[in-house]
Amino acid sequence: MKEKSRKVMWILTGILTLIFILVVYMTNSEIPFMMDDNWYFTMLAEDRPIENFADIVKSQVWHYYNWGGRSMTHGILQLTLLAGTRTADILNVLFTLLLGGMVCLAADHRRLPAFLAGISLVLGLNANWKMSMFWQAGAANYLYITVFILAYLYCYLRELPDEGSLLSCFFRRERKKENTGADKAEPAYAESAERVREPKTLPGIFLWIIPLGILAGWSNENMGPAVWIVSLAVILLVLKEKGRIRIWMIAGNLACLAGSVLCIIAPGNTVRTGQIKEEEYGILWRIFLRGYGESRGIMEYLFPVLLVLGFVWILNSCVLKQLPGRRTELVLLCAMLSWGAFVLSPHYPDRASFGTLVLCVCAILSVTAKILKQRADLAWPMWFAMLFCWLRGMYFCGEYLALAWGWIR
Repeated sequence: MKEKSRKVMWILTGILTLIFILVVYMTNSEIPFMMDDNWYFTMLAEDRPIENFADIVKSQVWHYYNWGGRSMTHGILQLTLLAGTRTADILNVLFTLLLGGMVCLAADHRRLPAFLAGISLVLGLNANWKMSMFWQAGAANYLYITVFILAYLYCYLRELPDEGSLLSCFFRRERKKENTGADKAEPAYAESAERVREPKTLPGIFLWIIPLGILAGWSNENMGPAVWIVSLAVILLVLKEKGRIRIWMIAGNLACLAGSVLCIIAPGNTVRTGQIKEEEYGILWRIFLRGYGESRGIMEYLFPVLLVLGFVWILNSCVLKQLPGRRTELVLLCAMLSWGAFVLSPHYPDRASFGTLVLCVCAILSVTAKILKQRADLAWPMWFAMLFCWLRGMYFCGEYLALAWGWIR
């Protein structure tokens, strides 16, 4: 791409980013605390408002034993409710931008157009944008916690070279055995400088990977186990290839496992599940309903983002003949696990597809980076495709604002 064309793209991207921030803030300011927010603003077991951090701890202890295991997300929710409406609005915008940054890091596509594409795809392809990003309880359960999940996942993905595919890991040894002479010392596929270069250890990671792992695992019932399995897969792959692993990787993985277990085995989950009507049905009918919920997740909630993912995947793999890379495959594995986990849940609300959506967006940006590396002339077509998603997200917010301001009835 010519320098002048690049500058025009970055200027337009910057303008669209500023508009995005302004519109998202205005939409947040028009959506009040409502529904579950009003309950979580109290001590839960007592009919009085929370007043300090100690009240939040007491509330979450009661919540854990009487209503559900998402102590971390609902603790975050109560903190934002205690901070007040305006502070919560600013935090929602900030975490939306942080999510875009973490998507770029996880996808290894760190440019301003990629950042705008990430936040535009998350908003524009969202199955329920209002209840997962702007409703305060939804923002805490999905928007906020997904930032921590991606931060945890990024720490592990960066340890694994991206070349090849996951399947190649299983056939590499056999391929080496077929080589003779000098070829015995050669790997099954060409190693690049990126593969041989050891990633620098993140500063102080051993101190913060444990709380981060607990947050990622104790997020919600589908994302926690999914991200734990993927981090374990990275550990096994790194151990297989390098013969050693970093101690923090084990510590973080165990912390994530502990968080997932604590979230799932909470006594409050049993109490809440017992109040769901589906549990009164027979086993065959429950199997049908859960299969229907999984199908609806694919064919309705996630269908738009899967269409975009399928397009860039076909362009990269079938037209340009490039592998997506192992990191991208691991992100997609995490997405599939987070979607599939809902077969164990009696209810699959559309807003709960948010984490899976974000993982698919990470995969889209990762594959797009590989496409643009080989075909820089596709930058503008990709940019205009992103613009449609940006416009869709702005339409959602704009329609809500127009209704709230009385411009349309």
